Amino acid sequence: MECPFLVDATKSFKSIPEMRFTDSEQFGVERSTICKWVYVFQKEYATVDPALVDFVGTDEATTCVGVAFRNRRNGMTSVAHIDFPNIIENAVSQMLSLVVDPSSDAELDVHLVGGFEDVLLKESNDITELEDRKKTEGYSFPLCNKIIERLWTRPETFHLQTLCVLHHNTRRDSKGNAYPIFSGFSVKTSDGSVFPASFDSTSRCPDEVIRRIRLSSSYEDPSLKGRLLETYETHTDQFKIEPCCWSPWKRYMALSLQQLSDAEILQSCSTSPSAEAPDFVENSRRQWAYLVEHPDWKESFPKKKPRIFRRAADGKWERSFN
Repeated sequence: MECPFLVDATKSFKSIPEMRFTDSEQFGVERSTICKWVYVFQKEYATVDPALVDFVGTDEATTCVGVAFRNRRNGMTSVAHIDFPNIIENAVSQMLSLVVDPSSDAELDVHLVGGFEDVLLKESNDITELEDRKKTEGYSFPLCNKIIERLWTRPETFHLQTLCVLHHNTRRDSKGNAYPIFSGFSVKTSDGSVFPASFDSTSRCPDEVIRRIRLSSSYEDPSLKGRLLETYETHTDQFKIEPCCWSPWKRYMALSLQQLSDAEILQSCSTSPSAEAPDFVENSRRQWAYLVEHPDWKESFPKKKPRIFRRAADGKWERSFN
């Protein structure tokens, strides 16, 4: 964390204006430029080909960490939004599967953005029990520690370029409450430059609500345990959202959660209630409304087939029913 090169790199990253991705032409990346990007939700990853995609990124990472690998030789770039330490071993392997060419020695740039001092670490002789120690570490520290540890043990050559995490990514208000400085970033695939980024509901696409529901359902699916969710197909530049099922219990829970106040939703559904973006509650309510309106998951996945989205000429995503 105190490596002079990385400290300077973090300062440079913080000085870059945030790019705002939106379908609106009022600001950010305008659709008139036919700019093609891929958005990654929590527990997802996407590996993109610079010949097909201009930007790849993620946001909404408070205690989560966004990770990017880029092959210096061919520009192949993989971005993931990692939420828990127990998926990191498989996550790194998944991300590198299309980034690293087994026939050559790859030089890989690495960028980590997200995670903050969600709990003030205090070393104390009184903290002896494992659970007590976990409480002092919060969510972000164990996650960052595990990511670095895994990179250290891998055989590939990694060049850590950005480490905007933990205290490098923390601001405090007048009362000492901690908040992340950045919760998102994007990689420009043509040259590997990385910059702070945010996305709105028009640019977190395609199939935002279904992908959010798939995330929550994945924790109940044994086949997805310890793995990142695959939604984007690198070589075809299309999204393929595999079927996920939800039971009547899921609808019942959605009905119950709809009754909560905004403050109760933050306390019940977030690992960092005071640090969430303004649209956190709205996004949660949209998921629950969908589950209530569509109690049978087969309505969303007819014939149990995946939902496929292809990129149109204007860069937008269009659902394919073929």
